[in-house]
Amino acid sequence: MDWPRPQKCLAKSALRMPFQYTIGRPVEAAGVGLHTAVQSHLRLVPAPAGTGIVFCRTDLDGFRIEAHVGNVARVSYATSLMKQGVLLSTTEHLLAALYSCGVDNVFIEIDNLELPILDGSAQPFIQMLQRAGLRRLRRRRTYLKVVRALEVSDGDRRIGIYPHDDFTVSCFVDYAHPKVGRQEIEIRVNRDSFSRELATARTFCFMSDFEGLRAMGLIRGGTLENAIVLSADDILNGPVRFPDEFVRHKALDLIGDLALIGRPLKARVVAHKAGHALHTQLVTRLLADPTLWIETTVESEREAGAASPPLRAPVPAPATD
Repeated sequence: MDWPRPQKCLAKSALRMPFQYTIGRPVEAAGVGLHTAVQSHLRLVPAPAGTGIVFCRTDLDGFRIEAHVGNVARVSYATSLMKQGVLLSTTEHLLAALYSCGVDNVFIEIDNLELPILDGSAQPFIQMLQRAGLRRLRRRRTYLKVVRALEVSDGDRRIGIYPHDDFTVSCFVDYAHPKVGRQEIEIRVNRDSFSRELATARTFCFMSDFEGLRAMGLIRGGTLENAIVLSADDILNGPVRFPDEFVRHKALDLIGDLALIGRPLKARVVAHKAGHALHTQLVTRLLADPTLWIETTVESEREAGAASPPLRAPVPAPATD
């Protein structure tokens, strides 16, 4: 199946696709890791129905790490997965692209411990998926539909997930920097909207944090070519791709972390100054409480018509970073 033309993307929203999808053919890329500076080679390979998104460490005899919140290792400045001591870092940009484009099943072969950062956005991964194309499989897709709200907070940072018949995300950031400040975006997520509005938004770093991050063993591979870098009062490597590129990248990261649910969502997610830690806490607590959601299919939604389950009060849950 060819990559759909832009005008067909809304009709081909992942929430309107009754069958599972994989990619049409293998595609690959290579580059340096943002935090470790290791060189890695990445290859996406078609996978059969029911596989899910699975990383394969080719340097370790193809050791498999499923993209699931149960395998999350740490989430400080990137989302890292670990299984039986095998680590894989900075997964969120690729996961965001796969999740938004409706790829249910794929093997991700990689020969080192961190995915390449490329230009700091998800756009190179979107381009890979465009080259690969999508192939429909025969198995029905199952959605996770939220029927009861859940909220997690930590001081003035908070995130919530609420019942909705589509998949939308809303993000708010507020940085005390003249080039950033308060930014907010809300978007209905599908192939077209993600590719157009979020995919090109790059990761960013403040020079004031640089030494501290290096001391923590982070951003060793960071350059002016793979991240927006902000000085005390300016952007060192402008121009930005959007006036609000910073909050757009936060929305991109959020979608990548929501992919760790392992199934496409029908929900509205609202993040207020949140980050990877709160994102993954929300996913963990959501999956741990089956009263918050139901499994559904496109057919069952059609049969139910426009009927929606009664909404109940949110269940607040304090964060424990």
